[in-house]
Amino acid sequence: MNLRAKAAAAAALLGASFTLQAQTVVFAAASLTGALDEGAAQSSARPTLSYGASSALAKQIDNGAPADVFLSADLEWMDYVETRGRIEPGTRRNLLGNRLVLIAPARQPVKLQPAPGFPISAFLKDGRLALAEPNSVPAGKYAKAALQKLGVWDQVSGKLAGAENVRAALALVARGEAPLGVVYATDARAEPGVMVAGVFPPGTHPPIVYPVAVLKGAKSGAAAFAALLSSSEAKRIFEKHGFTVN
Repeated sequence: MNLRAKAAAAAALLGASFTLQAQTVVFAAASLTGALDEGAAQSSARPTLSYGASSALAKQIDNGAPADVFLSADLEWMDYVETRGRIEPGTRRNLLGNRLVLIAPARQPVKLQPAPGFPISAFLKDGRLALAEPNSVPAGKYAKAALQKLGVWDQVSGKLAGAENVRAALALVARGEAPLGVVYATDARAEPGVMVAGVFPPGTHPPIVYPVAVLKGAKSGAAAFAALLSSSEAKRIFEKHGFTVN
């Protein structure tokens, strides 16, 4: 390689390095995977998306993980990050809403509408109820609250298949490893391997709210990306995936 070619290659590598450094890193709840993937593919910003349970992501942020934007599946984990001084003041807002549903494998369809005292244990038989970890992960906490409100938590608390996040719980049901599961409506919509057995009434659990915020020390493009999440195109994508937009 001649000197000019080497110089051009070095310049290209340096440019790529600056591009990577400039990418906005987004930590987002696992339930946002499909919608954010679609939005990112259509955006010139091309953010780096990292998905997981809101609880795990919030703790990573508190421990100094290099994230620029945080989208949580509940208010409590955003509160956790904010009280630790990790949020850029004035950037937090509520972005989306969702519903909670009971699901079953598509090849073993079930109709079972959640209601006070509904016979969920009888439908589980010797199987387990798949849901995200109920003491920390938002989807699991919403599920536990709803099942307690309906008076059936004691029936199922010893029959849980706890998962690290809501998408992992969804996969257990889609693969037929659990006869029933509790996930967000948007997750059920994204997975053809499951069917909705019933929808939890909104009053059985706290409202499902997804807040977004720019984090302290974020790169310059983070605020612009966060603003894009409220654009008309982003709204179209979120609603297409079943979210409600605040």
